[in-house]
Amino acid sequence: MPAHSRDTPSAYPWTEKVLPTHLEAIREAEPDVLARLEDMGYDEDSRFAVRLALEEALVNAMKHGNRMDPDRRVRLAYRVAPDRMEIRISDEGEGFNPVCVPDPTTDENLQRPCGRGIMLMRSYMDCVQYSCCGKEVYMLKYRTPPGGRTTP
Repeated sequence: MPAHSRDTPSAYPWTEKVLPTHLEAIREAEPDVLARLEDMGYDEDSRFAVRLALEEALVNAMKHGNRMDPDRRVRLAYRVAPDRMEIRISDEGEGFNPVCVPDPTTDENLQRPCGRGIMLMRSYMDCVQYSCCGKEVYMLKYRTPPGGRTTP
């Protein structure tokens, strides 16, 4: 896990869930995460960004990682603090190298369905890092305070 995630006070513990590899499980997990953000006063834009990145990461874990195998699980861990929101998602798949995913914005890849989820996650989150040979993604979103500057 990245060093900066240790800066979050222990008063904001991780919430962990084990999800079945079923796309409906995403719709069941999202409200809890979004409710925590709203409770902490995160604005609508931040909640939208986290929801989109969370959905993309969970879909990737289920479809590409676990290959929709109902015997495999996806682990979701998240914590919300006044200044940041952190998410860890891991699957039971073979892993992948994110560097090898084609850039979906190049002309030759515009019609290909791969890479868009990762691009969206990186666009909406402040940090996206992979570990465990691509079987785990860590995402960080700093809270946007009034005035629009994010906390470094």
